[in-house]
Amino acid sequence: MTYPIHLARSVMRGIYPKRGRTLLVAVCLILSSWPATLSAHGGGISGHHTGIPIPGLTHGEMAVIAPYYGRIIALAETASDTDEAFRRMLNFAQIQRTYCLWGIMPGSVNDEESPFNECSHAYLAAAKAILLRMRAMKDQMTPVSDLVSEIDAALTRNSLSLVLCKFSGESFNTADLIRPKLSGIVLHAGSLTVMLSSLLAAMAAIWFAARALRTKPHI
Repeated sequence: MTYPIHLARSVMRGIYPKRGRTLLVAVCLILSSWPATLSAHGGGISGHHTGIPIPGLTHGEMAVIAPYYGRIIALAETASDTDEAFRRMLNFAQIQRTYCLWGIMPGSVNDEESPFNECSHAYLAAAKAILLRMRAMKDQMTPVSDLVSEIDAALTRNSLSLVLCKFSGESFNTADLIRPKLSGIVLHAGSLTVMLSSLLAAMAAIWFAARALRTKPHI
């Protein structure tokens, strides 16, 4: 665990609401990865391309699959008929979603100008690939078929399958994590507002905690 995350958890535990603590830890995670992010092309961290390839998905598909992400991962975690490729994709999806701040940043799914949109494409593309792989698993066949039918119906009902954006043609790889770039966050009003608000709240919490420790009576 990196020092920024450890500090945030230590200070905010019991002081800040649960949602605020989660967001603060997430912000610290992004901050701790910025040096690597700035040196990478397109916001990604290049591996050795020895991972598992993951096909991309359209902007419309992403918007529909996003609300089902939790159900897809829950099914995947209970699957018994798995192989290494499946487990690596599952691990990638979960780690990638963390770097996307769990989809809580404004516009991360529906705004292609958001610095979190590309990484959202990555973890949701992985979720889609995981779902499609589970269709061949005997122990998951019924619940997965029901979920696929539900998602297909949502796509058809909303005519979203062909809605594209600049990341719709991008494929991914489990060896490459996509992280939001600092420059993109600075230029995106919604993301910058949330980041600054969280950092200000963290500074205030640290100040109050330090003040409380100084004024605590000695026994």
